Amino acid sequence: MSFLDRLFGKSTTTTKEETVNMTKTKTAIVYYSSGGTNYQLAQWAAEAAEAAGSEVRLMKVAETAPQAAIDSSPGWKANAEATKDVPVATGEDLEWADAIIFSVPTRFGNVPGQIQSFFDTLGGFWFQGKLANKAVSAMSSAQNPHGGQEATILSLYTTMYHWGAVVAAPGYTDAVTFAAGGNPYGTSVTVGQDGKIADDEGVIKAAVAHQAGRTVKVGAALKSMNA
Repeated sequence: MSFLDRLFGKSTTTTKEETVNMTKTKTAIVYYSSGGTNYQLAQWAAEAAEAAGSEVRLMKVAETAPQAAIDSSPGWKANAEATKDVPVATGEDLEWADAIIFSVPTRFGNVPGQIQSFFDTLGGFWFQGKLANKAVSAMSSAQNPHGGQEATILSLYTTMYHWGAVVAAPGYTDAVTFAAGGNPYGTSVTVGQDGKIADDEGVIKAAVAHQAGRTVKVGAALKSMNA
């Protein structure tokens, strides 16, 4: 099967070679979360990537907010404590990966400063071409349905374009995208005032699973193409 056939799903037949490539695909799930929403999305993505046969690393970016700010918010403080043992992502983790999935909240339609600070450490990896030809996709959250989720994901993708990565957005490749709110750039959710996902979690989990599986599939195809 050709690379384009694999990429766009023109055949449902999986060859032995493709199965081998899929099992060897490495996926990095990188998130930032102050309240726990994007940690949950990242966990769902990790489960789906593993189910697709990928080796997975689930990681958070380093927190840059002062401890006083974290302590002032019960939800933020509780999430920081609950995720204290989650590994912190490094440039080496992205170099290791064939596919990368990001999950971040929106900050005025842009990425959080913590994510930008992480990106600012990747100049050497970009310069050496170590982030090129990787499949990437992203997810996001906000406190209302039009709170900047799409703009945040597109902002992330702008950085990926500079890397030479290949964006594997879900598009409308599965009906679950419509059920989950219709964002073709990446799964996005609304978070209520109680800090919980306001959307149907079963539908969102299915959308995340489709996006993660697609990203792994594109990562496997790129890995095969570059072998």
